[in-house]
Amino acid sequence: MSITTRAAVVESGGAPFALADVELDEPGPHEAVVRMVATGLCHTDLGVASGGLPFPLPGVLGHEGAGVVEAVGTAVTGIAPGDHVVLSFTSCGECRNCHGGHPAYCATWLPLNLIGGRRADGTGTISRDGTPLGGHFFGQSSFAERALVDERSLVKVDADVPLESVAPLGCGVQTGVGAVWNVLKPVTGSTIVVLGAGAVGLSAVMAAALTPATRIVAVDKVGERLSLAKELGATHTVNVGEADLAEALAEITGGQGADGVVETTGSVAVLRQGVDALAARGTLVVVGAPPFGSEVALDVNGLLGGKQVVGLTLGDAETQTFIPALVQLVKEGRLPLHRLISTYPFADIDQAVRDMGAGKAIKPVLTF
Repeated sequence: MSITTRAAVVESGGAPFALADVELDEPGPHEAVVRMVATGLCHTDLGVASGGLPFPLPGVLGHEGAGVVEAVGTAVTGIAPGDHVVLSFTSCGECRNCHGGHPAYCATWLPLNLIGGRRADGTGTISRDGTPLGGHFFGQSSFAERALVDERSLVKVDADVPLESVAPLGCGVQTGVGAVWNVLKPVTGSTIVVLGAGAVGLSAVMAAALTPATRIVAVDKVGERLSLAKELGATHTVNVGEADLAEALAEITGGQGADGVVETTGSVAVLRQGVDALAARGTLVVVGAPPFGSEVALDVNGLLGGKQVVGLTLGDAETQTFIPALVQLVKEGRLPLHRLISTYPFADIDQAVRDMGAGKAIKPVLTF
């Protein structure tokens, strides 16, 4: 029997989110029905809603969900009704990267999460008046009061932690944290530079503050966000509206350059500046996504000092271990994620979108 629920539907590229009743398919053997408590709003949602990616519309987006399990499929293990869960991306569980602990690089990641809008077998998960809608977004489509969630998107978490405080862990936060912990892995005395002080960048700053890095540099053009970055652990800030980035980083690092750079802005010009600012054997992690087909010119000889440029998806995180660890840090106050969150009732999703676009909200979280 299908389940009727209220969801935010995007009718076509560039259209606003509109609340409507939709029907969820019956949960399959490896799926669960989750009553949503909160879900984060991410730039990826906005990019798809704008028509920038070939996701089938009309459809239901949302991929930073958190809620309470109501029902599970016959083959689901380790999750039961009543469990508190954070929802993240899904993966096949069978390919080489999934077996190797790198599910963010699953061989079928794109169709399963970002552009397919259907289960792996091609069947739909959401319909309206009998007409299929795009769904299964990151295995969850959590812009709804209830979500039909793929088993591999479910992460059981500590029920004592308020779900609205940890919903963003499923995408943006684990991306920023994973860039630092899973790729850069700072050693004692490292200099880490974070380009862009949005939700992902500030998550990277908080992560770096929990490592032996001794210089953590946040770069942005919004003074308020740089002030917040200092409060979250940055030792230095650079306002690129007031200073030349290359000169500022050279002064901060004594001309040595940065050991690690996290590029979150999606600007190829900023990416190039970040590569140029690397020290010998330094690594830049590409997190921000410019339009498809974007290219960047690099000084090849400048790379010969052992510099590395590494692309990153979702922090290269193995969610079943990574997200519970982040929840524990939030619970202990060591990852002050609440400093980034602004909450909105689900019905105010379009206001949250506007505030995010205007820079008034770093990480909007919709509550149900």
